[in-house]
Amino acid sequence: MDRKISLTGIKPTGNLHIGNYFGAIKPALELAGEYDARYFIADYHALNTMKDPAELSATIREVAAGWLACGLDPENVVFYRQSAVSEVFELATMLMAFTGKGLMNRAHAYKAALQENAEKGDDPDAGVNMGLFTYPVLMAADIILFDSDVVPVGKDQVQHIEMAQDIAQSVNYNYKQEVLKVPQAAVQEHVAVVPGLDGRKMSKSYGNTIPLFIPEKNLRKLIMRIVTNSQGVEEPKDPAASQIFLLYKLFASAEEQTALEERYREGGMGWGEAKEELFRVVNRELSPVRERFNAIVSDTQGLDRILAAGAEKARPIAAATVKRFRKAAGID
Repeated sequence: MDRKISLTGIKPTGNLHIGNYFGAIKPALELAGEYDARYFIADYHALNTMKDPAELSATIREVAAGWLACGLDPENVVFYRQSAVSEVFELATMLMAFTGKGLMNRAHAYKAALQENAEKGDDPDAGVNMGLFTYPVLMAADIILFDSDVVPVGKDQVQHIEMAQDIAQSVNYNYKQEVLKVPQAAVQEHVAVVPGLDGRKMSKSYGNTIPLFIPEKNLRKLIMRIVTNSQGVEEPKDPAASQIFLLYKLFASAEEQTALEERYREGGMGWGEAKEELFRVVNRELSPVRERFNAIVSDTQGLDRILAAGAEKARPIAAATVKRFRKAAGID
């Protein structure tokens, strides 16, 4: 029996960090064990905000290399650039004819832009391009094109899948047949929330990240900057209240966690020593990942061949969906 299909979109935002690693990359890669997994780099989506061509080109390759370094196996999954599959845009155009403007008006990103403009006293649509406004339709095309059964998302992204469902159902209702598969959201309830250097959620917007691929010396410097309280060396400390220990748990074995937790509670260990322990386990896991990334990203031609091979696998799937839609619409 064929396995169900999962689809994961990857934003080319660059500078992947530990929060991305545990919150997005590892959970997404685990899907390949259960699903026929497909992954794409959403480079056309990135045009909405990234207008510098050199920056976008470099970021696309860095993100692709990052996912490959973290364990994505292009031989066992379909891994491609959105821009390399022209059927995405043909399907998006067709879906536009079945998408109400009112639906787009309710999109979170568009509403957030309107609210920001209202707070600044600007025109409601100031700075809003049609890429932003129709973003959910292009995303629906990304999803529907590959007959996706499930799309793993966080709670804040469920609306995008609901919109894709609405659009696909509109098409199917109009033609009185299942032209398009209706996707389902696989909400990731238990994805790790990774603390940053200042204790808040790790995020580039907070400037508190630990990048995945920085050199060992720089990694140690960043870890040494983690904010702590004023407790002295001899004082017992609560591991549950320490972002150092919360990060440590992500990288350490169960035995290591138990041993360090006991040292926290007993006292006699300062924050500097706790940070050294954290650096040890982080660097242990990230060193081979860093080495793979540096090798992959430096081989531009090899990386481009991997993405081109993924697109070759993706296109026949995409073409079949478009052909099915065109036939139903009477324009085949």
